Amino acid sequence: MKDIKGVFRNLESMLRKASWFDDDWEIYNRGNYLQLYKENWFNHRQGGVHFETYIEAPQIKQKAFLVCMHAEEDCPEQSEFIRRFKQLERERINSWKGYKISESSYGVCQRTLQLNFKNLEQRIYEEFNRLRALESSIDEVLLDL
Repeated sequence: MKDIKGVFRNLESMLRKASWFDDDWEIYNRGNYLQLYKENWFNHRQGGVHFETYIEAPQIKQKAFLVCMHAEEDCPEQSEFIRRFKQLERERINSWKGYKISESSYGVCQRTLQLNFKNLEQRIYEEFNRLRALESSIDEVLLDL
């Protein structure tokens, strides 16, 4: 079994080196769990708006894991944020291969990826790059609220 913590360390390094990554972006890396978010997304306690992935024992057993966007309890007017954001971005998200709109109380969208260690960091990096395209809409809806 490949070292998951090493995968996430490499992923964090790749994200920090990305041309778009600047002082507004933050990464929370717990070894086998990673969140990417901007500092104005109310995610200082990991309960705001963020992009997330994790590979823990259940994901290893299932040989699949999620890459997702959440707006959790620290997001101001959480349900209204999610409603407005989905209204704004539903079409784009639905156009992305494998993505679906989440219907949970805090989920926005997600994609399930097969757990194959070949190019794993690169595959997750590409998904975070795709989700990052939602940045301006997240900022817009948060500002409106």
